[in-house]
Amino acid sequence: MKKTVAVLFGGASPEYGISLCSAAAVIRGLSQGTPAGKYALVMVGITRKGEWYRYTGPVDAIENDTWFQSGHCTRAVLSPDRSTRGLLEWDGSQMTIHPVDVVFPMLHGANGEDGTIQGLCELAGIPYVGCGVLGSSAGMDKDVAHMLAQKAGVQVPRSVVLYPGEDHTAALCTAKTFGYPLFVKPANAGSSYGITMVEREEQLESAVELAFRYDRKAVIEEGIPGFEVGCAALGSGQEVLIGEVDEIELKQGWLDYEEKYGNRTAEIHLPARVSPEIRQKIKDTGRVLFKALCCDGFARIDMFLTPDNRVVFNEINTIPGFTSHSRYPKMLEAAGLEFSQVVDRLIELASLKSN
Repeated sequence: MKKTVAVLFGGASPEYGISLCSAAAVIRGLSQGTPAGKYALVMVGITRKGEWYRYTGPVDAIENDTWFQSGHCTRAVLSPDRSTRGLLEWDGSQMTIHPVDVVFPMLHGANGEDGTIQGLCELAGIPYVGCGVLGSSAGMDKDVAHMLAQKAGVQVPRSVVLYPGEDHTAALCTAKTFGYPLFVKPANAGSSYGITMVEREEQLESAVELAFRYDRKAVIEEGIPGFEVGCAALGSGQEVLIGEVDEIELKQGWLDYEEKYGNRTAEIHLPARVSPEIRQKIKDTGRVLFKALCCDGFARIDMFLTPDNRVVFNEINTIPGFTSHSRYPKMLEAAGLEFSQVVDRLIELASLKSN
């Protein structure tokens, strides 16, 4: 009997466009890479305004963001009523219920990666791929994630937290003692949105203002020397596979949005150009962080490796980029898992959850 999987894409988030590409890859992986007849797919698109639709058109239209204009959309919503356990679709006065066995949320950033969709799935009583409400919300908040990491014994950058409407004088004075460059970030945003690398004191005020456009909580962090490394985690409980470690080499600047998705000067080395001992240290730290941040299913853990080989936590992505060329599936591919196998395993893990 086929298992019905609802793939959610889009969303009221700055990372809407990235979600479309990730979801398209997952849909192709489920429809082409898994055994025939194993899954029945339901595609659910959410517009930038937060409107929900069941989508029945071609996958390419998701990827190029023409899905909503394609004539293949009908209004739909995931019901929070546990007796429904599925999607409500209506066309005029006609309503149809589509039972759903597993929700696969490919929603990056706000209103998707932050525990909101996960909470809806919990109310609906439908198993879902990825971290739970707590792990998702904790991982999304850079300040909270760093506090949990530090409590678990993992080094984090020195930082201060700011809220709008407060007197920031003391916090800014503390931040200046970290030295430059500093990084000003929205606490709850992904894909480097709203982040500024501050190299001079006069840049601080505008950087904080930019961060507040994305979130009502801003973080100022010290710059960490060295380079960024990452690892992919897949599993649950004590059974967690850590993929191969990668390394991001930057020729200039920092890993902003354009570098993350355009690779203007960045080069990703897989495996990372480090010794086997350091590689294992990074993997072990990733495993500690996956557990400390209450993660489940999958996550990409980003860290810094300093010149004196200290591993410093940067951030965790509980719904990482998921195209076939994204870092997360590439790291698992290097560990022996093909893209379709990763997608299949994630659905298996979700199915084990009891709601």
